[in-house]
Amino acid sequence: MLYGQHDQHLARIETQLGVSLISRGNALTIAGPEDSAESARSALMALYERLKRGLPVGVGEVDAALRMATSVIDPAGRDQALATIAKPDFQVRTRRKGAISPRSPTQAAYLQALAESEMVFGLGPAGTGKTYLAVAQAVALLTSGQVDRIVLSRPAVEAGERLGFLPGDLKEKVDPYLRPLYDALHDMLPAEQVKKRLDSGEIEIAPLAFMRGRTLANAFVILDEAQNTTPMQMKMFLTRLGEGGRMVVTGDISQIDLPAGTRSGLKDALEILREVEGVRFVHFTDKDVVRHPLVSRIVRAYDRHEAGKAKPRNGEAAP
Repeated sequence: MLYGQHDQHLARIETQLGVSLISRGNALTIAGPEDSAESARSALMALYERLKRGLPVGVGEVDAALRMATSVIDPAGRDQALATIAKPDFQVRTRRKGAISPRSPTQAAYLQALAESEMVFGLGPAGTGKTYLAVAQAVALLTSGQVDRIVLSRPAVEAGERLGFLPGDLKEKVDPYLRPLYDALHDMLPAEQVKKRLDSGEIEIAPLAFMRGRTLANAFVILDEAQNTTPMQMKMFLTRLGEGGRMVVTGDISQIDLPAGTRSGLKDALEILREVEGVRFVHFTDKDVVRHPLVSRIVRAYDRHEAGKAKPRNGEAAP
């Protein structure tokens, strides 16, 4: 079914799930522990459906199928998650990357929220695709004419450096903070298209301070690294939403770089807006990390370390 040019993908499935895949003609036999064999079967069927639709299957898609097959315990939920790999409804189309599919159950839920809701919060650790998928959705809506422009923003909060000591004018000072947004855009659109749309104002990348006093109608607005906003900044940003607009806020409350004693606007928003109709919250975990597999292990190691520090020791009260 997936042999030939996909031999390496089958080997990847065997290694990660601890099963043996034996090909006899058009039949593929899976040998191994029952749970692992069932996960392998589910992953293989999802990849096969993707191939039948004429969609490419690479390492990323194989890892996505494995992640979905092993992270959802309920069989019905697992099959539903795996089905998103080949479903056009769960894909974002961009000019350069083509169809971008979810690579975890949470990513599938996030893409659905981005398609259905006017305001979405994507929360969780680095490498889970929060910003990348939001930019992909923004580009898809812009190129299809469903929004007139994209506005990408970040708070210019320094992690150990001071803007005043950096060389250059204001744009040159803040560009390093906005570079991840430029990188995502260049992944979605050809370089000349990015430049043309930046020059025309169809795409705007600006620090958060530049949002004050504006009303952003018919725009797809993304606030990245929102954990580094103050409550006042967060309220200011959220109230910029205009008619026909969409807004996405992404952040990781475990990576706050604000001065000690300053409350994060993202934490405030989580408490204040959780019951507000029309606002969707999607929470990612280390299981959704889609960068190098080592990144997921690093995130888990840090989480264990932080949890250990919070536990009382020798009868002492927790800090």
